[in-house]
Amino acid sequence: MATSPLLDDLRAALGPEAVLTDPDLLRGHERDEADLCAAGTPQVVTRPRSTEEVVAVIRAAGRHGVPVVPQGARTGLAGAANAVDGAVVISTTAMDAILEIDPVSRIAVVQPGVVNAALTAAVGRQGLWYPPDPGSWESSTIGGNVATNAGGMCCVKYGVTTEYVLGLEAVLASGEVLRTGRRTAKGVAGYDLTRLFVGSEGTLGVITEVTVALRPAPAESLTLVAVFGSTAEAGEAVARIAAQGLSPSLLELLDRTHLLAIEAYRPMGLRTDAEALLLAAADTGARAAADLAELAAVCEAAGAEEVYAATDAVEAAALLQARRLAHPAMEKYAADAYPGGNGGLIIDDLAVPRGALAALLDGVARIATECGVPIGVVGHAGDGNMHPNIVVDRADPASLERGRRAFDEIMRLGLDLGGTCTGEHGVGVLKRDWLAREIGPVGVRVHQAIKAALDPTGLLNPGKVL
Repeated sequence: MATSPLLDDLRAALGPEAVLTDPDLLRGHERDEADLCAAGTPQVVTRPRSTEEVVAVIRAAGRHGVPVVPQGARTGLAGAANAVDGAVVISTTAMDAILEIDPVSRIAVVQPGVVNAALTAAVGRQGLWYPPDPGSWESSTIGGNVATNAGGMCCVKYGVTTEYVLGLEAVLASGEVLRTGRRTAKGVAGYDLTRLFVGSEGTLGVITEVTVALRPAPAESLTLVAVFGSTAEAGEAVARIAAQGLSPSLLELLDRTHLLAIEAYRPMGLRTDAEALLLAAADTGARAAADLAELAAVCEAAGAEEVYAATDAVEAAALLQARRLAHPAMEKYAADAYPGGNGGLIIDDLAVPRGALAALLDGVARIATECGVPIGVVGHAGDGNMHPNIVVDRADPASLERGRRAFDEIMRLGLDLGGTCTGEHGVGVLKRDWLAREIGPVGVRVHQAIKAALDPTGLLNPGKVL
């Protein structure tokens, strides 16, 4: 058993079963799912079970001058959970209790290790709904979702995670416990510290409890698919849907590369000859059929070659599952694209105004040609949040260079179109330079001042965000 003064302190506070130093386990906690992002090897992984144990870990790390990296399920796509060499990892997966569901106040109180799908199922049994649904919802945790301000397919109508976090508890770098926010439907007292921590990616504190708002469960959705001869036409359809004031509960885009990848990964009879597919849904109960007909008419006017509605809930669920398979399907597509399974993905995540979506899609196609790399595009078209997936050969430095150049060109295009460098994946290590360009020198100084006030020694998740 490895030993050191730090490890002795941690074992005394948590017990040896929650202080892990096995080399294979340490390697497994080096990174999240972001490809080609720098990561180090931690010296220990801790699995605290309570806020008090998180306090003990942070105070021990502070005494010994060792950085702390919080981790949830490590499903992130920007390197925000990547370890640094010698760090103490705080894995919150053992803090997985749903502490309270209040159907009158429509809130739930959870520990950070609760899996998104588990919360959704638990509140669903009481006729309630937690809307944020990132693609990794079956494995990602609420703590990680809050730390990265995760989104998902329902964002077009219901918003991202920050819209649902009413309050939280976090352990600061000092070891003090901060409680923010409220349980009430309204409340405007003081600075909004809750929103400050949402999306802070573990750089300001370790989240140990979250109070989330719930909604009544929606009516069953009706779903349609619109097939387009170009991604730009699909983008134009999205702009027209927004201009006409329509509010689909879901509006997703898959380009031909993704359709081919999904069909190869799990055959479902998708139209792989289409250049783009829009998947739309309406959850407006008795009005859903009429709302879907309006969406179909807009798609046809924008140039859709075919529009068809799912005939039943089973077919609608299959279409939704096809969209959720986009990431693993593209991972396999990339691996198969180069000898030895060396293909990898640089996954972008930018958002532009809806009216600029067609220009973004055209621009990504141009960048793919200019840089000589395959790029597939998928994303939440309804809110302008696209995920260009850049396919590279990890074993070929020239391919990696072309991929990184394509990534930077896409980022530059997004900002030039009035967009943002991340719509839902966060900044992590992948987009630090682009965040600085987006917010400017004054914004950078404000970020740094907040970090210095809450974490003056740089203990928490160093190298992330800024």
